[in-house]
Amino acid sequence: MDSNPLISVIVPIYMIDRYAGRCVESILNQTYKNLEIILVDDGSKDRCSELCDLYKRKDERIKVIHKPNGGLVSARKAGLQQSNGEYVSYVDGDDWIGTGFIEGLYTAAKTSNADMVCAGFTRDLFSKSKPFINHIPPGIYEGGRLRDLWRSMISHGSYYRPGISTYVWNKLFRRETLLESQLCVDNRISIGEDGAVTYPVLLKCSKVAVIDNVAYHYRQREDSMLKQSMGYSLEAQKLKYLYDYMMRWAEKAAPGLDIRRQVQDYVLSIAIMRSGGRLPQGGYSAFNHACCGKNVVVYSAGTFGQQLMNRLRETGHCNVVAWIDDDYWEYRRCCLDVDPVEDITGLGFDYILTATVDGMAAESVKRRLMDLGVNQSKILTVMVPKNKEEALGCFLDADAIKAEEMKRKRGIASHA
Repeated sequence: MDSNPLISVIVPIYMIDRYAGRCVESILNQTYKNLEIILVDDGSKDRCSELCDLYKRKDERIKVIHKPNGGLVSARKAGLQQSNGEYVSYVDGDDWIGTGFIEGLYTAAKTSNADMVCAGFTRDLFSKSKPFINHIPPGIYEGGRLRDLWRSMISHGSYYRPGISTYVWNKLFRRETLLESQLCVDNRISIGEDGAVTYPVLLKCSKVAVIDNVAYHYRQREDSMLKQSMGYSLEAQKLKYLYDYMMRWAEKAAPGLDIRRQVQDYVLSIAIMRSGGRLPQGGYSAFNHACCGKNVVVYSAGTFGQQLMNRLRETGHCNVVAWIDDDYWEYRRCCLDVDPVEDITGLGFDYILTATVDGMAAESVKRRLMDLGVNQSKILTVMVPKNKEEALGCFLDADAIKAEEMKRKRGIASHA
């Protein structure tokens, strides 16, 4: 009889039959054996349903839930409601975990009696792997130290950098601590849904362990690298669901933790990235207006960089002479016209727009560009809004944004 407690591993699966096999195999091969593996087929139309049933026949630890498509939040809820473990872990169906990942998390929980263990992760991007750890240092947090963690768990230090990563999939939760926070999340939330669980759970914990285990492998797929080029209004509505839900939670949170401000930072940072830092009505720009009409280089081809490029193409606000990123080759594989950062030395431009909301990362980029001979005055980083609440009101007003998007499209059509 296994003396270790049962751990439930919940795996939401939707339209990923190319990747689900490796994911499930990596869980089956864990050194920690007392697992309940719950595969949630969220209405997949590919062969995921068949694959889940195949694995159920192969290992008695596997349970399968087939449900109509309802999104990631509803899939995680369905899995949690059917779970029986003392602890719960999540693994996304297109990711995979190293053989000792769960044992490492459980060991940390057991030795510290923590209600939640927060690990790092490794991002797998084609042939490249890069580790990431939490910005709050590894250690055991309780009492005053835990209260200090709460004050910076969502927004840590400079704008915007989370203290504890938002993701639920690189963490181990005591089930009784997780249950209410997961089941209460609005099913309509499809942007920032992990943060809507992670941070409320952290606030329920008596003790938290932060570790530097990076054996969770987050697979950044080609289709996830390419961001939608449609207008921002639809995403504004999704972000409004997230903001309203988390602000209701913030109002009930313990006083003195600055949770409301942290939530504002969190949602505003997502809004800036997803919108490309510009609103169609011209009420806000992430970068100094001095760049208007100038020749610019866009630094970074991630979510923010791609959406910034989309907005600049739509509006003609600036003339883009180049787009650069360290992972340029991976983005070229996705048919994006991205060049190496070092190409900056041979370019003529007025400004470089640094597409990151992380102030510390932006400073690192600035130092690197200066080492390449770029004048500091030409490097523009995100300007943090002085009135964040007012800026959020603009970024979350989906109806006004949609009306402006339609107006601009009609204007473009009339000149065609």
